[in-house]
This record gives sequence, structure tokens and C-alpha cells, in this order.
Amino acid sequence: MARKQAQRRKTRKVRKFSLPAMPFKRLFAMLIAIAVVAFSYQFSAEMLDQPISSISIEGPFQRVSALQIEEAISAELDSGFFSANLGLIQDRIKALQWIDSANVARRWPGMLEISVAEQIPAAIWGERGLLNTRGDLFVSVARHVPAELPRLSGPDGSSSIVAQRYLDMREKLIPFGLELRQVELDTRGAWAWKLSSGIDVRLGRRDVDTRTELFLAAAANIVSSREAEIDYVDMRYSNGFTIGWKDGSNEPARRVNSIEEGMVAGLNGE
Repeated sequence: MARKQAQRRKTRKVRKFSLPAMPFKRLFAMLIAIAVVAFSYQFSAEMLDQPISSISIEGPFQRVSALQIEEAISAELDSGFFSANLGLIQDRIKALQWIDSANVARRWPGMLEISVAEQIPAAIWGERGLLNTRGDLFVSVARHVPAELPRLSGPDGSSSIVAQRYLDMREKLIPFGLELRQVELDTRGAWAWKLSSGIDVRLGRRDVDTRTELFLAAAANIVSSREAEIDYVDMRYSNGFTIGWKDGSNEPARRVNSIEEGMVAGLNGE
């Protein structure tokens, strides 16, 4: 039995595969061609990668000068025209305090073209910080704080939340002829506003959105019609609000217990 198996093994055919032979001369010619192409590319790149001969900087230049931008990227200008890292140059420009965005492009034969946009201050944050139109804090301590800007404040890291609430409320108060000048979020999470007339609006910590809707539905009409007489509006009640009058000795407060009552009071000029 073992003998028959051995015979069968001898009769098995082994198939061999081989790659087509490539003539040595052809292979050598291909290697030479690749080397020539690589050398030509490297030589051409080195010939074309000349030093940067000039830069063009465009922007409003109200807070940042072209000289500041040039100084910020001076170390990168030693690179060649093609080897200069445009992304790194752009990042160095954007790191400047008043720069909002920057774009860097090559212009043949040796110029870098740079365009920048400066930050637009939209609100004061805290004592001397500045927020842009997106609610980003871009200056922590400004040398000059424009007095006409609204003032926003809140715990660290809350600037975007406070700014968004300010923007939302500013638009909603415009139809009533009311201007929002201050928005504050304290460390306990309580919200408060101040209107341009000096009237304080206290919203507290709970049901802030509901209380805001109640103010717009009921209190805003009263406030807009009697701004000179009102000291504050306290919205920190379950289903109403209190109006504090400047002449506190005669009528210290007016309590409105529902949206409907507030609307009627507003229509009657109460």
C-alpha cells in the first residue's frame, strides 16, 4: 500500500510559473530614463524656487499695520518662492490680535500676495474685553474701549452664549422702540438686562426663555410707552412680573399676573 502511494506521488506534475524575461538593455534604459526625469525635476524646482522678491499686503489697516504683518512673517520670507509654507504664514498673520482672517497666495515670478480682514468689535466684554460679531473674545484688555458699544458680562467661557442672547433680544426689541445696552449672566446663572433708558430687566435663573416671552408679550408695550417713569421690571415670578416705578413713594410697584392682563394694561397705558 505504501508503495502505491509513493508511485502516485511520483506521477504528480508540478506547474512552474515564470515572469516574462526582460532584456537587460531595456531595463537599464528604463532606469536611466527615471533617473534623468528625477534629476530634471529636482534641477527645475531648484532653478524656479528663487527667493521671494516682494510681498503685497492689502487690508483696512485701522488697528494693524502692514509693517506689523511683515514683521510677523519675516522668518518665513527666507524660504524660496515655491518652498514657502503658505499655511504657516497665514497662521502667523492670524495670530496677530486684531486680525480676523488672512489669505496668502503666490504670484509669479516672486511675489506673495496677502490680504487681511480686521476684527470688528461688536460689544464690550467685562471691563475692557472686546467681542467680535460672532461673539468671540478677541481682545481681553483693550487700550481703547468704544463707549457706544453694548456691555456684556458673564463667567469665563460664556462670552458666546451671552453674545447670542444679546443679539437675539436686540432684534426682538427693535419693533418696540427699545434698545438693549447691557446683558449680564452672573456666576449663579441669573440673567439681567439694562435698556438704553436705564431700565433694569431682571430675569433670574429659571424659565428664562418663558420669562423673556412674557416680557415681549406683555411688559414691552408698557415699558415703551412709559420709559421715563419706570425704574425696573422684575420678571422673576411664576406667571407675571412686577414694574418698579421711579416715583416709589407713591406707587412702588405694579404687579401683572398674566400675559393677558399685561397686554390689556399696556394697551390702556397703565
